[in-house]
Amino acid sequence: MASSTDTSSSSAPLPVGIVGCGRMGRLHARVLTQMPNVKLVGVADANTAAAAEVARLYGCEAFGDSLELLPLVKAVTIAVPTHLHLALAEPFLRAGIACLIEKPLAKDVRECRQIVELAKAGNATVQVGHIERFNPVVRALFELNLGPTFIEVVRVSPMTFRSIDVGVVLDIMIHDLDIVLKLANSPVVGVDANGGSVIGTVEDVCNARIKFANGCVANVTASRLASGTDRRLRVFGPGGYVSIDYAKKRGAVIRRGDRLDVVRDAIAKVRAGEAVDLSGLKSDDLMKVEPLKVDDQDQLRAEQESFIRAVKTGSTPLVSAADGAAAVELATQIVQAIRPQTL
Repeated sequence: MASSTDTSSSSAPLPVGIVGCGRMGRLHARVLTQMPNVKLVGVADANTAAAAEVARLYGCEAFGDSLELLPLVKAVTIAVPTHLHLALAEPFLRAGIACLIEKPLAKDVRECRQIVELAKAGNATVQVGHIERFNPVVRALFELNLGPTFIEVVRVSPMTFRSIDVGVVLDIMIHDLDIVLKLANSPVVGVDANGGSVIGTVEDVCNARIKFANGCVANVTASRLASGTDRRLRVFGPGGYVSIDYAKKRGAVIRRGDRLDVVRDAIAKVRAGEAVDLSGLKSDDLMKVEPLKVDDQDQLRAEQESFIRAVKTGSTPLVSAADGAAAVELATQIVQAIRPQTL
């Protein structure tokens, strides 16, 4: 959806601000000051010392109240705890100011829907900070247009203690739920989940099986209690599959081999009881493996460039408010499926 202020014809840098000067806010500030088509005019945080430090580092104004940014900006990045997203985004959306809101979009489905409605009413662009969508290997995956029949995801890591107020589904699995929803491109018709809590009252480990109306099935596992990090995605479709490593930003495309007909003929003869010489067959005859072509663009830079482009052109953001709400809705279904069993 387009912002109410048309900036597409202006060559002047777009005035932007940041609400929240914690870890993510600082990262966004660094990226925005490196972009030639924007100007970071101010940052806001209730912790005025944190705001002052970021402002000093990146040459902008510091504010203790985000409302002070309203008359100064055309777009803001909101990087605060999830439970504050709606309250802090609302005045900007009502004023038609574009918002990049960190993931998850809001703390529950009701608040997500409120943000979607506020954006529509204010004719304001909203992009959700599902940064994994901008991982170079994920962008390369989407370019293949696979039409998947089965998706398998594993995302495990040690506890970071940055989001201990929410369970592992809203904390880290939601990255993959957003991607799975986009890959499957079909309504969810069933969710089964198992999980457990170890350190608190919310789930720390979860496995979910998601069924889609088009027949696609996704098996998604997340844990924040692992001793190491493993973030992998495999997508199976007609004729082969793709395997990617989120962290290493690399992947492989596995397709049918050029001599698959020879392999199938040999299989048919063996099943018929015929003697077959298989010594000439190789694994390459069955499947052909090629590296996925991946660029090296910084994910956060790609995310901000996508957002600013949507603001300036009035185009739909790559990760819209509706996308963010759909991910939270699916996450909520998964958590509700866990609770009767283990929590």
